[in-house]
Amino acid sequence: MTKTRYGLALGAALMLATLPTIGFAQTVESTPPGDASPMFVVDTPHFLAQVQSANQFEIQSSELALEKDQDEDIAELAQMIIADHTAAGEKLEQRLAEAGIENTDASAELAPKHAKMLSQLEAADASDFRMLYLDMQNQAHMEAIALFRTYAGSGDNQVLVGFARETLPALETHAAHVKALVMADAE
Repeated sequence: MTKTRYGLALGAALMLATLPTIGFAQTVESTPPGDASPMFVVDTPHFLAQVQSANQFEIQSSELALEKDQDEDIAELAQMIIADHTAAGEKLEQRLAEAGIENTDASAELAPKHAKMLSQLEAADASDFRMLYLDMQNQAHMEAIALFRTYAGSGDNQVLVGFARETLPALETHAAHVKALVMADAE
């Protein structure tokens, strides 16, 4: 490329690079972080159905872990999950009563996804159980965290939005414990 062509190409590139900045600098307005609208909206019936199935799965799978795995770290995790999710289920019942919402799903069966996961855990032999349990707890807690965060930001019932916000830290603690055990197993 000759110096003239190189100079013209460079000049054109610089001009193009600065034009969008000049044109957009005056039209882009930032909004405060609290004004961001949620990417997804979860309605109350969907939230309740998912929460109740996930809660029961986490309790039942952890009860199974206490039966099938003899490791102290799994027992500690399972006991924490059982205690916290039992308390969360009771708190949800209280919040539903406060909100005047009839809970039709309280004794419902697990969602098909959770039922299948529980069946896989039940069928797992001792050598595979730990890895499968931790993997499923990781998946279940990541999904629960996403659901609770979404509902906390976009829920249509303020009493249940409060429940989602109150429960989220426990879910995050569970996820952190699961990840710590997975990392320890990887070493």
